[in-house]
Amino acid sequence: MRVLSGIQPTGNLHLGNYLGAIRNWVKMQDEMDSTSQCFFFLADMHSITVHEGREQRLANVREMAAALVACGIDPDRSVLFNQARVPAHAELCWLLNGTARIGWLNRMTQFKDKAGKNRESASVGLFAYPVLQAADVLLYQATHVPVGEDQKQHLELTRDIAIKFNTDFEREVFTLPDPIIPKETARIMSLRDGSAKMSKSDPSDQSRINLTDDNDAIAQKVRKAKTDPEPLPSEAKGLEGRPEALNLIGIYAAMAGTNADAVCAQFAGQGFGAFKPALADLLVGALAPIRDRYVALKDDHSALDAILEKGAAKASAAAEPTLRAAYDAMGLMR
Repeated sequence: MRVLSGIQPTGNLHLGNYLGAIRNWVKMQDEMDSTSQCFFFLADMHSITVHEGREQRLANVREMAAALVACGIDPDRSVLFNQARVPAHAELCWLLNGTARIGWLNRMTQFKDKAGKNRESASVGLFAYPVLQAADVLLYQATHVPVGEDQKQHLELTRDIAIKFNTDFEREVFTLPDPIIPKETARIMSLRDGSAKMSKSDPSDQSRINLTDDNDAIAQKVRKAKTDPEPLPSEAKGLEGRPEALNLIGIYAAMAGTNADAVCAQFAGQGFGAFKPALADLLVGALAPIRDRYVALKDDHSALDAILEKGAAKASAAAEPTLRAAYDAMGLMR
C-alpha cells in the first residue's frame, strides 16, 4: 500500500485543514505497517497558478512544512517534500499532456469554479492543473489517495489518463489508484457563516481558527462565532435548519472523537452561553501543543530545508523507475 496526498502552501493551516485532512494523514501514517509508505507533499508547483512573490512562496513552503510536522507528520516514517525539489513531477506532467484530452479537462468543475466568467484570462497552468495532479499520483505508483468530494473528479481523471497511457503504449506503466474516503471526515464551516466552508481565503480572520492562534484568540473567536438563540436539542436531527449550531456541534464532536448525537445529549437544553466555553476549552487543550511545536520550528529554516531535502531525495528515488518507464514506453531517450 502506497498512500499519497498533497496540500498547497498558500498560508497558515486552519482548523478545517486539520480536521478535514491533516489529522487523517497522521492517523494513516501511524497505522502503516513496514511494507507500506505514505508520501505527503507541498504542492508549490501547483501554487504558481496564483501570482505570488518569491519570498512569500518560500516562506509559505517552510511554514507549511513546520505546520505538518507540528501536527504529527513524522519525516522519518513518511516521505515529506515539496514538488519543486523533485523535477520528475514536471517531466511526467509534460509526458501526460500527450495523453490527457482537452474534452476531459473541459469537464473539470474546479477549473470552471476558479476561472469564473473570465476563462479566457485564466492561465494555462490552471486549466492543466489536473494533469499535474495526475502526474503527482502516478509518479509514485500510489495505490490509494485520500480525497474529499471536491477532488473525486480529479482522481477519476487520473485513472482515465493512466488507463489510456497503458493502453496506447501496451505496457502497464502506471498503477490505477483507488480513493480513500476516511470514515471520520469533518466538514468544518466558517464561524461567521454556517453555509460556507472554513477557508484561509476568507477576508475575515474571525471566520476561522488558525493553528497559529493563541489561547485567547481561540476563546475569543469561539465566543463571537455566529449562533442562534435556541437551546441545544437532545439529538442531532434537531439541528436541522440551524447551520451555525450544527457546525459548532460538529467541531466539538470531531475534536472529542465522538458524534453529534452524543454532544447534543451532553448539552441538551443548554444555550450557547454554556456550550461555547466548553468548546473553547476543548480546542485550546488540543491545539496548544500543535501551536507550540509550530512556533518552535517555523523560524528554523535550516532544519525545515533539511527535512524537505531528505524527503525530496527519497521521493526522487521512488519516482525514477516510473519516469524512466514512461520515457521508454513512448520511445523517448533520456
